Amino acid sequence: MSEEYKIPAKTHIGHVHLKVSDIKRSLGFYCDLLGFELQMMYGDSAAFISAGGYHHHIGLNTWYSKGSHPATQRSVGLFHTAIVYPERKDLAAIFARLREAKYPFTGASDHGVSEALYLDDPDGNGVELYWDRPKELWPQKADGSLEMFTLPLDIEDLLKELEK
Repeated sequence: MSEEYKIPAKTHIGHVHLKVSDIKRSLGFYCDLLGFELQMMYGDSAAFISAGGYHHHIGLNTWYSKGSHPATQRSVGLFHTAIVYPERKDLAAIFARLREAKYPFTGASDHGVSEALYLDDPDGNGVELYWDRPKELWPQKADGSLEMFTLPLDIEDLLKELEK
């Protein structure tokens, strides 16, 4: 390979397919709580869910994992699935919904480029719910390169979005 290859700029991740132990329980989390829409079931062992009618953003299956225990935190595998919300107000709304449902969070961070909420699904799969700040607001180092960080998320300021 003589020429450096760069993936096309408009490439995006199409979907994630998760191994889960219980389809109904996972649908309760992803559809009933987070609001994804069930697009189709593949027998009783897989489900395909999405936002806005897309064929699927998340696949859930029990093909090799039905009734299994969650993967250990220190094992190889998926760290988290990141779900991008279009507006900051949408992130505030899902925070309020999860808090009302008393669903446990594992973290909430301001990364400069984004604001994020962290939680685990019922199988212990990490889930990041976030929104991206406009690119022109991303923090930069003196040389112009990106400078991400991890600071506590100002939840009270986030919730002010619901008053607008």
